Amino acid sequence: MRFIDLSSPVDASSFEPDPVGHEVLTPREGAAHMSAEMREHFGVEFDPNELPDGEFLSLDRMTLTTHTGTHVDAPSHYGSRASYGTGIPRHIDEMPLDWFFRPAVVLDLTGHDTGAVGADELNKEFDRIGHRPEPLDIVLLHTGAPRRAGTREYFTDFVGLDGPAVHLLLDLGVRVIGTDAFSLDAPFGDILARYRRTNDRSVLWPAHFVGRDREYCQIERLANLDALPSPYGFRVACFPVKITEGGAGWARAVAMVDD
Repeated sequence: MRFIDLSSPVDASSFEPDPVGHEVLTPREGAAHMSAEMREHFGVEFDPNELPDGEFLSLDRMTLTTHTGTHVDAPSHYGSRASYGTGIPRHIDEMPLDWFFRPAVVLDLTGHDTGAVGADELNKEFDRIGHRPEPLDIVLLHTGAPRRAGTREYFTDFVGLDGPAVHLLLDLGVRVIGTDAFSLDAPFGDILARYRRTNDRSVLWPAHFVGRDREYCQIERLANLDALPSPYGFRVACFPVKITEGGAGWARAVAMVDD
């Protein structure tokens, strides 16, 4: 079995609309920190110079949103109320784990310009590859967006899905839809331009707002989808970090391909 990393990094040196803060305490600084923590919380005095080389452990402190890097959006990300079930959407720590370890299908959307792809285009891609997802399969969208990773254009020039396209996938039983773009919806600028032209609220982030009526999760900011050897016949693991009442959780998405 071969593993293919489908995750993009959390990188404080790259451009992000919500900047990432990353502070690293060296092993020497970590020893001093440990000594201070022992004194404050446990009343124990310890001289860090007694440690080998005066070092203990490094320590990373980060400031970032749960939507940085590869992450899974929970139903609660789409709104505070839902029209299904109890009416209260689930947070990321409440989602069933079996949604996130499944056979997967990757669809090639690299031939499309910035904007939203509809259901007709997805059907054409299913016909091209000769395969449709089974219930609970994970569907991945290869848009080519990672070639702009680390730049402002990564957040402004990419392809998303419209509402009917998302409904099509959910009708097939898909519950996890992933994309290598910044968002499963079209870029903000594209959405707002269409809204100003039409005054039609249905063009406002439809892929996300579908989640208020139908429970599903998105994986955003995937990577390396072009490394998958075939459109289907592989499995994906993308377990989200368990953040209590979180609207999203970071994930190390990995494809498993049989040799």
